[in-house]
Amino acid sequence: MKLIDRIFKALADASRRKLLDELYLKNGQTLSELCQHLNMSRQAVTKHLSSLEDANLVAISWQGREKLHYLNPLPISEIYHRWIHKYENHHLEALNNLKKRLEEDNKND
Repeated sequence: MKLIDRIFKALADASRRKLLDELYLKNGQTLSELCQHLNMSRQAVTKHLSSLEDANLVAISWQGREKLHYLNPLPISEIYHRWIHKYENHHLEALNNLKKRLEEDNKND
């Protein structure tokens, strides 16, 4: 499987995206720290992290006996430059703002 396919497969799962969000908020977390943010077993989190590592979305570093996980933004950047960059930023911002307003209106209904 090509790397780009592994990236999209990894990003397709909500739990893996949550792990990436947690690493975005605080980079360099251990497995135990990451498990605190998810309602799943340690084994399941390990499996998700393995998929993220395989897609090069997470890099690891050993500090003594601790395995630290870091967000690797490069694959996301490559996706951005390949498919999104050609659109002007203000168009994307306008669409994003419209989407947020529509979602807020749906919540209020």
